[in-house]
Amino acid sequence: MTAIFTHASRFKRMQVALLATIAIAALQSGCAQLQARPELPVESALQIQELTELDRLFASHEAKHPNKSGFRLIREGPEAFITRLQSARLAGRSLDVQTYIWHDDTTGLYLVNEILKAADRGVRVRLLVDDMDARTKNLGFAGLAAHSNIAVRLFNPFASRHGQMAFMGEGLTSFKRINHRMHNKTWIADNRFAVAGGRNLGDEYFGASNEVNFVDLDFAMAGPIVRDASASFDRYWNSAAAYPMETLDPERVTPSALAELRARLAANIDEKRVQAYRQVLGSDDAIRRLLSGDWPMHWTDHVQFIADDPAKIWMAEGDTNRSKVLPALLPLFQNARTDVAVISPYFVPGKGGVSILTTAAANGARVRVLTNSLAGNDVAAVHGGYSRSRPELLEGGVQLWELKPTPGSDANDSLFGSSGASLHTKALVVDSRLTFVGSYNLDPRSTWLNCEQGVLVEHAAIAHELEEIFSEQSTGARAWQVSLENEVLRWSDGAETFDSEPKASWGKRFTAWMVRWLNVDAQL
Repeated sequence: MTAIFTHASRFKRMQVALLATIAIAALQSGCAQLQARPELPVESALQIQELTELDRLFASHEAKHPNKSGFRLIREGPEAFITRLQSARLAGRSLDVQTYIWHDDTTGLYLVNEILKAADRGVRVRLLVDDMDARTKNLGFAGLAAHSNIAVRLFNPFASRHGQMAFMGEGLTSFKRINHRMHNKTWIADNRFAVAGGRNLGDEYFGASNEVNFVDLDFAMAGPIVRDASASFDRYWNSAAAYPMETLDPERVTPSALAELRARLAANIDEKRVQAYRQVLGSDDAIRRLLSGDWPMHWTDHVQFIADDPAKIWMAEGDTNRSKVLPALLPLFQNARTDVAVISPYFVPGKGGVSILTTAAANGARVRVLTNSLAGNDVAAVHGGYSRSRPELLEGGVQLWELKPTPGSDANDSLFGSSGASLHTKALVVDSRLTFVGSYNLDPRSTWLNCEQGVLVEHAAIAHELEEIFSEQSTGARAWQVSLENEVLRWSDGAETFDSEPKASWGKRFTAWMVRWLNVDAQL
């Protein structure tokens, strides 16, 4: 009885301590209220001219393909990094960067340094970053905002700018607002060249991490599609949800903060690690190689840049206009004739998604899905939501593959000894003709909560490239195929077969089970 009483008392004390922590956090955050966004003049992308090096490089190619846009799938991390780096170096007029995450690691800091150099030579720079990540780098963004040629805006920001307790408290008291994020990723140089897709900015997205790297995908783009991307950027930039850094933390947007940032960059940029990219590519002059034909682009006028309305974060839960991406993709599934291949790292189809995919399969299309395995998923909770749909998908004729946590022996996912890989690509291809690449996962969070975007292209060669990527990533060296045999799930790579989630840790298994039991798919 004494032991029980002591244990119960200890548990009670833990409850009280937790409640006290939550109360203190809420009280701290209560003092920090997000002020009204000031009235600001509408800003737009600078119009293309014939003055900069990017103008000269792209104008002739656009003239050869009137009214068409050029595309190149960028699958390797080093190429994705160098493409952004070189476009920043060649920019002579403007750089517009929109991202969900910007890490302060080797590649992230290197890109910051190149952006500063561009601003120093007179390029107008606009940086739009979601505040879920930016808040932890508040001083760095404040330093950038202190530059006369750099403007920084944070999307759906926290009122408090530092402190974990304040962060927790604000999340508790303002959860409904804070739960909506901007997941878009676009990099635009001189309104002539753009990169858009699934990658955030940081080592694991560019194959430079010593640990797990993401298997990801971007479109490099030229032509009218770039102006469409700029129009989307402008819409977010001028949104009432995009707050200037000077409004959020005016005391830190100072020349001394900029000087401190420059000193930090000088001390922390690792040139030797960055040089490894040049060795892999043979040359770091990515843009000129792209246009010379060494890295070919495919040109077409059957394109669409799709982006959610930034006001999505305020729309009512039942508002059917909340998602612009899903309505654009639905006809692709509904009209599929021969083949649908989906790559989605955080795949939570729910009843609606299961119905869409199994109906396509029932109508005669081969429907394939590649997602993360539980062992390879960096968000085990999402896997819990996905696993609930697995049996019904398989029974309905959908084929499933789950990426292993380690790359195959032929993988080129990392340059620096990564011990693992995790899927981050968001893409699909339909009938060997239509290709979508973007930030949108097939999950409720992408559909209803976060702002998302993507690019839809009709071109057979591009579709063929994505089909090859799917085939490579779903080989036994890289993925397990999931099957349902006598109502029992099986995972096989051709050499080994498992009857439970392969290679997954106990912690990930428990997290996935808990989420599956709680049935909180709407938040995944």
